Amino acid sequence: MTRGGQGLARVAVVVRAGAAPLWWLGVVAAGAGAFVPGLTGLRIGALGGAALFLVAAALVTLTGRGRYRALARAAARAGRHDVLQDRAVTARNWRRAHRWWLLLAFLAASGSALAAPAAAGLLLAGCGVGLWLKAAWIGRLERADEVLLWVRVDWLREGAGRPAGRAVKAYRTTGIAAGDAAPGGARRKLTTAA
Repeated sequence: MTRGGQGLARVAVVVRAGAAPLWWLGVVAAGAGAFVPGLTGLRIGALGGAALFLVAAALVTLTGRGRYRALARAAARAGRHDVLQDRAVTARNWRRAHRWWLLLAFLAASGSALAAPAAAGLLLAGCGVGLWLKAAWIGRLERADEVLLWVRVDWLREGAGRPAGRAVKAYRTTGIAAGDAAPGGARRKLTTAA
């Protein structure tokens, strides 16, 4: 590209952006649900919630891996004029685009405690853990190839949280030191010279 570069967001950061909100909303909903007797009782609700937690974490972690791998294999090098979006901006955009869904999920999880205490809250928390695990898996892909994976910001607008969605045609790559996020989307640790 010679002119008119694209805005690029880190794939792993987009995936990871929903992890903390889902985890904390799930933990709060499950904790509040523990004080509600519910139809099933706390013991059954908590055991069912633990099973849902494990299933949700596994499904979220494993879903779409083939698509991520295919996009990573076909990724082209980012152009000189492409603009790399900061980690904080990417996470804020995801959370802003999904704030109403997060609120509805929290209210539904809290309300469902009347039927099965803590179960839906643990389901939400499991989805958050699954996103963390998926981001970590993407980080392993990045380290193996010694590149960072980026997606065009304009392709994320329709479904801000889908970096492997139908609108995404290809990824771009940069060197491992580009941007302000480490492989996997975590905040890059600053090293100070001795």
